[in-house]
Amino acid sequence: MHTAGTQILTLTGLRFDANLGILAHEKAAPQPIQVDAELNLGAQPLSPRDDDILHVLDYRKVRQIIIDECRSEHVNLLESLIGKLSARLLQLPGVRGVRVRIAKLEIFDDCEVAIRVETGQW
Repeated sequence: MHTAGTQILTLTGLRFDANLGILAHEKAAPQPIQVDAELNLGAQPLSPRDDDILHVLDYRKVRQIIIDECRSEHVNLLESLIGKLSARLLQLPGVRGVRVRIAKLEIFDDCEVAIRVETGQW
């Protein structure tokens, strides 16, 4: 009988405005981005030891950290932003690996531009 499994916390489609980019209009105003994140929490019991939020990684906090990190300052490059965010998420208690994707939603009319990073243990 299985009593444990690998647990992955996933936030998908988180959309908000961030100060990002090198172009004049990007420096003048925030632009919409979408963040998808997967956090590898490693082996976890199939049922938590109790039903208390204090004993798990609270996804409300993870969501707020993503928004705060992406809005904390203007960043020129998507590569810089995703590196900073990935490092921050990897510092969370119990997180063994991080997969993050950030998309700029309005940079081109005919496509979406995104970068994805995978770090830590998977």
